Amino acid sequence: MKWVALKGDGKIAFKIKSRLKWVGLVGLVLSTFSILTHFLLARYTDGGVSEYQSSITIFSWRPIFENVDLSNNHFLLLQNPLYQRLWGPVRLLESLHPYANPRENYAAPIHKTSGFIFVRIRGGFHEIRNSICDAVVVSRLLNATLVIPELQSTTSSKGISTQFKSFAYLYNEDQFMAALAKDVKIVKTLPKHLKGARRKKEIPSFKVSNSASPHFYEHHVLPVLSRHSVVELVISEGGGLQAILPPHLEEYQRLRCRVAYHALSFREEVEELATKVLDRLRASGRPFIAYDPGMTREALAYYGCAELFQDVHTELIQHKRSWMIKRGIIKGNLSVDSAKQRRNGLCPLMPEEVGILLRAYGYSWDTIIYVSGGEVFGGQKKLIPLHAMFENVVDRTSLSTSWELNKVYGREANLDDKISRAPPVKEEIKFEAWKTSGPRPRPLPPPPARPKYYNIEGWWGWVAESDREPESTVMELRTNAHKLLWEAVDYRVCVEADVFIPGFDRDGKGKPNFASLVMGHRLYQFAASKTFRLDRKAVGKLLDEIREHLYQANHAWIKSVRRHLKRKLIDGLAKEFTGSKELSFLSFPVPECSCTRQISPEKISNVSSPSSSSKLPAFVGDTRSCPSWMNGYTLAQSKDKESEEELEEDDSTSAGLFFRQSNTNQEAGDGETVNKEDTQMEDNEDLEGGDR
Repeated sequence: MKWVALKGDGKIAFKIKSRLKWVGLVGLVLSTFSILTHFLLARYTDGGVSEYQSSITIFSWRPIFENVDLSNNHFLLLQNPLYQRLWGPVRLLESLHPYANPRENYAAPIHKTSGFIFVRIRGGFHEIRNSICDAVVVSRLLNATLVIPELQSTTSSKGISTQFKSFAYLYNEDQFMAALAKDVKIVKTLPKHLKGARRKKEIPSFKVSNSASPHFYEHHVLPVLSRHSVVELVISEGGGLQAILPPHLEEYQRLRCRVAYHALSFREEVEELATKVLDRLRASGRPFIAYDPGMTREALAYYGCAELFQDVHTELIQHKRSWMIKRGIIKGNLSVDSAKQRRNGLCPLMPEEVGILLRAYGYSWDTIIYVSGGEVFGGQKKLIPLHAMFENVVDRTSLSTSWELNKVYGREANLDDKISRAPPVKEEIKFEAWKTSGPRPRPLPPPPARPKYYNIEGWWGWVAESDREPESTVMELRTNAHKLLWEAVDYRVCVEADVFIPGFDRDGKGKPNFASLVMGHRLYQFAASKTFRLDRKAVGKLLDEIREHLYQANHAWIKSVRRHLKRKLIDGLAKEFTGSKELSFLSFPVPECSCTRQISPEKISNVSSPSSSSKLPAFVGDTRSCPSWMNGYTLAQSKDKESEEELEEDDSTSAGLFFRQSNTNQEAGDGETVNKEDTQMEDNEDLEGGDR
């Protein structure tokens, strides 16, 4: 009986084990199926995963406009004096509207042209954009057929996606050709017989400068074009035609605007990512500031601002300046008084200084600030003070995922040399001599020289013993191509930002840079939007006044900063007109590409002061009236004086500490607190015309 019982128990245990095996097998099959499903979703699903990952971006803020619904009461929000001063439009520019259509008899391009113009463009984002516009104008001027320009920054790069090449890597070719169909005849490639001649380098080539005149093209390039039916233009200075054209060629200036602001549309993947970034910035329903530091190694070296860093970056800048001097880019000494350059307004404003200006103007610690630019020389540590003053400082990387960026890049080959190594240091072989140098004790051999390394993916540069820069690696060439895409996204965000403030407006050749291009586009498309064109010389003096107590400013100093920033909303245009436009037309496309729409008498009667009328400043030039079909465009309603004076503002957080204060009640000194009545009076002054 005992044996029978054991036998029965054994059968039961065997059955249990077999069932567990089947359960484990089923679980293993289900797990395998689940893993395969996830892999397939990750491989073939683009929108869902990226949208889910992007939803984790969260901004933090305090409700400084508690009594206003940001989404449903926009008009009431505009009546708030604080909001009007920080985000409201510039009154004197409200009547300025974009209008780049031809004004006079403008014939369409004829079918038979004088030949083909093939253009190779070198440079960064802003140089490419200027050069493309000039290439189109030159083709129209010579009645030639333009071949889609070749961007050297993409063709010279190795390992980038073969899906997008040259011009199509950044811009939409079909949109470019369709938008300019009534201006210039454009083809994608040269005819077959001319392709072979180009490969053999048998076609005539001209290396043109950005100051080339129409006379040069008509009397030097056109005869060669007529004889050979094709010419090649190499543009490497950020433009191939002088910025200011004779009055009888004003239509060609408007053609530049049509190219830059209508024909040059980024390719679909770039536009999609830029739209997502903008949507995430505006998801909270709050306006945001776009800030472009403009701190590049080339610009700092060109203007001699090396001593502003006081670390290894000083040596890197000096090495670059030495390189520029030996190649004739700079005419001057290697050693420059950087403090003097800064006092003269020739050096970029540091992110810390820009943050102090914004806090003094009244922007709270929870303001959303988008930092543009693919490179901030000096590294992220230069942005630490800005992050301390503003909690919601974001950039392209924090508002997009690697998944989305890879989609923009396309399929790319894997590269091995991700980090560049410095050349090996030749060490003298003294070890054998040291071994046979006699009985101990004897001195140790000298240590080998320390090699100097740098991180390609960061902000360091290798300082060679000679003036030669390290050769670009394959990964660097790919990164240079990626920077074009990064700056394209930043460009779109900066143009559509509620407020834009540049840290510097010059590049490493002394010409207008990315920020100047953005300011010109905003002046064309959103003329009344707030764009701070700072006078760095005056700002430097203001900052020197509180250098010893930089974060404890008194009311008088804050009022001076506000007065300066408000004045430069208009006066800064005069500097752009006299300084930047001579170097780059796209930095100031007014009045050639704009028109004015007169405000109706009913709206003029609502304006609180004659100073806030629609009369444009004299330096803007003779701007023509807009055509009748644009009369339906509705301008922002001006508020009457009585309703403005009834509104109150509490802006005491702008004074005292520029860092975010705690929730506890902290009393500041009498000299460091903005008086509520003074602030209210100042805001009323703004609404009466001070904030023009």
